[in-house]
Amino acid sequence: MKHPVDVHVGKRIRHRRWMVGMTQQQLAEKVGIKFQQIQKYETGMNRVSASRLWDIAEALSVPVAFFFEGMDAPMPSQVAAQATEASVPADILADKEALELVRSYYAIPENQRRRLFELARVLSDVA
Repeated sequence: MKHPVDVHVGKRIRHRRWMVGMTQQQLAEKVGIKFQQIQKYETGMNRVSASRLWDIAEALSVPVAFFFEGMDAPMPSQVAAQATEASVPADILADKEALELVRSYYAIPENQRRRLFELARVLSDVA
């Protein structure tokens, strides 16, 4: 049975890997393991040892603590209820389209990004 912490850490690995545009194979090569092991980590099927998590954090250019961010968040049932109310998926970053949107958003120069953010905020208030 998957432990919720292992699942959370795996999702954070996958999200960060996606954000930097890295494949499972590329991450595996940087860490010195097979890509199948990365798949198992990302799904929470296998636990990531402390030393391996350190290597993954280094390969993805984040502190180890990054993988535990959000663990103090509400229970999944509470998140799902809140997401239903806001009509936003509980795990929005599990959606590939949402990840692509976020990656593209951060590729925009900062001054233009702020203007786009304000436009999106105004449009969402209208809806």
